[in-house]
Amino acid sequence: MSELLGQPVEAAAGLSVRGAEAVDQAAAASTRTAVTMAGVPGQLAAKDPTLWGPEAEAEARVRLGWVDTHTRSRELLPQLAELTSELADLDHVVLCGMGGSSLAPEVIARTLGRPLTILDTTDPGQVRAALADRLERTVVVVASKSGSTVETDSQRRAYWQAFLDAGMSEAEAGRHFVIVTDPGSPLAATAAEMGAFTVLADPNVGGRFSALTAFGLVPTALAGVEVTELLDQAEAFAGSLASERDNPALALGAALGAAATAGRDKVTLISDGGGIDGLGDWAEQLIAESTGKSGIGILPVVVESPTSPGVTGKDILTISYGGALTAGELNDGEATSGGTPDVAVNGPLGAQFLAWEYAVAVAGVVLGIDAFNQPNVTESKENTNKILASGAPTEQPSFTEGAIEVYAPPGVPNDLAGALRWLVDGIHGDGYLAIMAYLDRGADADAARLRPALAEAVGPPVTFGWAPRFLHSTGQYHKGGPQVGSFLQITGTVDVDLPVPGKPYSFGELQAAQAAGDRQALADRKRPLLRLHLTDRSAGVAQLLEAAGALPKRR
Repeated sequence: MSELLGQPVEAAAGLSVRGAEAVDQAAAASTRTAVTMAGVPGQLAAKDPTLWGPEAEAEARVRLGWVDTHTRSRELLPQLAELTSELADLDHVVLCGMGGSSLAPEVIARTLGRPLTILDTTDPGQVRAALADRLERTVVVVASKSGSTVETDSQRRAYWQAFLDAGMSEAEAGRHFVIVTDPGSPLAATAAEMGAFTVLADPNVGGRFSALTAFGLVPTALAGVEVTELLDQAEAFAGSLASERDNPALALGAALGAAATAGRDKVTLISDGGGIDGLGDWAEQLIAESTGKSGIGILPVVVESPTSPGVTGKDILTISYGGALTAGELNDGEATSGGTPDVAVNGPLGAQFLAWEYAVAVAGVVLGIDAFNQPNVTESKENTNKILASGAPTEQPSFTEGAIEVYAPPGVPNDLAGALRWLVDGIHGDGYLAIMAYLDRGADADAARLRPALAEAVGPPVTFGWAPRFLHSTGQYHKGGPQVGSFLQITGTVDVDLPVPGKPYSFGELQAAQAAGDRQALADRKRPLLRLHLTDRSAGVAQLLEAAGALPKRR
């Protein structure tokens, strides 16, 4: 990374950004200069809701609390200390939440080395495994801003029933729950009925911007994280946000916007090994859901390592991130598969959260979109509800090969290798391939190896998402962003299902309905879609990896 060492660094409060100036200067006109002359830094720091245009103003007015939520979150500290003491005997913390309610806590816990079980799935196998793990010592944090998220409600119901089945009274079961939600949400009322502990979140912060609110702090504090340190880091960094110079978040946002408007509208996110674990998954949701709408957007691609396939490309901006480096240092570690990353972001985690949120808001200004709504996320939800009510449509596989049933449009070759090649060959120009795995993130973890395997053959950006969590993340980009995506959906046979207590469907039926609802949303947009159903999950994943690895590279 010696090339980056020679580039100007912009730094504040221990967080540095390198390479952003070169990205901005490579554009026809400086985005940094334009947003600075327009007064964006000061206006954004002052939470001006007019920055994203008149149509976005109403939404922005109630969604800019993230700019200084770290100051209000200090009011939670006494309550968190009391909760941690009261529940000290419950040392297994499970977080039931989707999207912004789970991604930031996962990064915090992984980075700081604290155990936290994330349950952000409807896969019955994964849910059953969680329920079987140290139940009597478990505290369940149920986190939902709206209070109506179907996945989270289903997980709450399953845990409640499991506690009762274990012989607990309702009062005893209620003690095992901590509810995090917005004031006045349906979940707040449910919490009162359950006798659960309730922590109310900042209502003026959207889910994907909620890392430093109760959504990020409650589960991690219970898991043993000293969350005050995160707030201190953000507060120290916040002083730079109104500045025209020495503002690394502005530099990052201008680079994102400049690259996207110049045709580099994909961003690969790579850990540099500098001590922050999993930030790419959190930033993926922040970028995709904030920018992917109105037919435009920035596609984030989380890659496994600097040497993974698909890190670089003609329409890709490569960004590395880490936490252990100071403003004057840069790790001379492994280079990316294409050489040096375009931009490097290094600094403490609390500052990283605030810097990326600010940068994405700036990119929204540059792109001319509302960075705070998610107009297409509800589409798949509505499709799911309709399918649960009326039943899934009957489908017959186009053909079966080994442990894989293949569902493909007419004219697709009747063999797995040919079907994959059809999907890959249909990606043109600025297109991308999205792998969507409706599987068990634990038991079926090898499925994630498909991303680098297919990236090796495809060439264009390849993303991977576990379902249904990606529906709350890149799912918005898939439907609302540029309609250039091709899609590989992977589902699997459920050997042992699990009922959702109090509902007329099971977790397996809910998972299948979500997959079918998402297929319908993509079909309505006439996007290329191949569905592979694994009749034996382990054998099917192995078979699929072998087929992907045998694909010839595209020229």
